[in-house]
Amino acid sequence: MRIIPAIDIIEGKCVRLSKGDYDTKKIYNENPLEVAKNFEAHGIEHLHLVDLDGAKSNHIVNHKILEQIASKTALKIDFGGGLKSDEDLRIAFESGADQITGGSIAVKDPEIFKSWIEKFGSEKIILGADANNEKIAVSGWQEESELELIPFIQEYQKEGVQYVICTDISKDGMLEGPAFELYKRILKETSGPSAGDGKDQEPIRLIASGGISEFDELPKLAELGCEGTIIGKAIYEGRIQLKQLEKFILQKDNF
Repeated sequence: MRIIPAIDIIEGKCVRLSKGDYDTKKIYNENPLEVAKNFEAHGIEHLHLVDLDGAKSNHIVNHKILEQIASKTALKIDFGGGLKSDEDLRIAFESGADQITGGSIAVKDPEIFKSWIEKFGSEKIILGADANNEKIAVSGWQEESELELIPFIQEYQKEGVQYVICTDISKDGMLEGPAFELYKRILKETSGPSAGDGKDQEPIRLIASGGISEFDELPKLAELGCEGTIIGKAIYEGRIQLKQLEKFILQKDNF
């Protein structure tokens, strides 16, 4: 299971929110590159970079920070937040993103999102499936749609989506533990034959996000079959030490 720390950006600073609420903003560092370099120094290879200004503005905003981190570290970066057009994607990839995450766009303009999968390949495009009460939320989590979480994932699985980041919004930033049962159900319901044609399909690579509060939750998520886990506030609040993550990564590499 990949360990993927998160850096959320507002006005060029590294922040965290609770449940996606911008009014709960807490600044942890004025220099996101410094944070990214510290992650890399502890053996971390992946980064989840979120442009919260972009999520509010509906277009990419903080691509200069993406470019800075991508050019001055070897971290593999997935970038999301407000990506709505081919031009946004061009800027993100040219600025050094290895993958991009599309959430709201996959709900509001599925044809564009599907065209990205076709154009860039499913290994480059992550489906952001963020949910409240198992209903997909959009626009930086400011709106709830009528779409049910698991059928939503299944529909995009048929379109070739490989990677899915799923955040249970009720748990995000609350340090109360992740949605183990929800992830278990998602993995179970996306691992069999696809609906309709009975053919086997590739199981999705599920990336757990939201609520991680202590190190002991990580082996449990790995055991469930999560391909990766995104960790944010637990690192910034000192609940999980980077040394622990370094050890976890080293142990995994030795298997």
